[in-house]
Amino acid sequence: MKNDRLRLPHLGQEIYLTDGGLETTLIFHRGLELPFFASFPLIDDAGGRAELDAYYEAYLSLARKYGRGFLLDTPTWRANPDWAAKLGYDLAALWALNIRSVDYVAGLREKWQGPGMPILLNGVIGPRGDAYKQGRMSVAEAEDYHAHQIDAFAETAVDMLSAMTINTTEEAIGIVRAAREAGLPVVISFTVETNGRLANGMSLREAIEMTDDMTANGPAYYMVNCAHPVHFEQAFVDGDTWLHRIGGVRANASSKSHAELDEATELDIGDPQELGRHYRSLRARYPSMCVLGGCCGTDHRHVAAICEACMPRAAAE
Repeated sequence: MKNDRLRLPHLGQEIYLTDGGLETTLIFHRGLELPFFASFPLIDDAGGRAELDAYYEAYLSLARKYGRGFLLDTPTWRANPDWAAKLGYDLAALWALNIRSVDYVAGLREKWQGPGMPILLNGVIGPRGDAYKQGRMSVAEAEDYHAHQIDAFAETAVDMLSAMTINTTEEAIGIVRAAREAGLPVVISFTVETNGRLANGMSLREAIEMTDDMTANGPAYYMVNCAHPVHFEQAFVDGDTWLHRIGGVRANASSKSHAELDEATELDIGDPQELGRHYRSLRARYPSMCVLGGCCGTDHRHVAAICEACMPRAAAE
């Protein structure tokens, strides 16, 4: 079953779930080695696919339990040319890999989708460089660079794209323009530092308004990911209209800074119940934030706590 790319059913008030921190789960909980934090090579390994199956199905079972839709991500956050080259992939091999990644999640959708549980195939794009450091691309360079992955996704059954952990407006605008050229709806998910601002000091409001201005409101909506709620809640001001453009949150489990997380040798899972309470507070103030999941350090326990905090218990019965 393929959804209509121009009529995404989660652009409303109904909660859709996502997964959590894929790479941190596989590395710290499953003991896998993921060079350069890249999970996409697992697609081509039987054992790797089994690990991905177990990972995704823990979240899909939560969506079924709570009767919620689900955004099913491809494991392709690192599957762009610069990172893939470090792992020995040329452009042709990378193109084929991105297509196979959608085939893989499409198989999971066929197994799990049912009445009351729509599943969208979400082609995931990551930043060209380090997500925790300011990028240096122009808009034109970003559009040209990310078009390789986006154009590959356009040949598949993917329903939408999500550009995760983006920290400059230039890269965001380039991605939106490449997605528009390919005919795919795209979500831009910015990450912020502990002060609630992007790595270059720009406020989240400025980043969203500038991206919208330069793309004629091109993104389907925006998200915030790879930061703890205590970092980005300070950037939200009740009543500001730009907040209605934020459609979801995928927070880190830990309230540590990006620099601290980058150097950590052990995983800080934080407090899942406390994280759930943060999400409940955000949902109460900003009901447009209807896509809920996790990022670094989170696993299915955190998403379960988010479900308990944000949805009636009766929904699980």
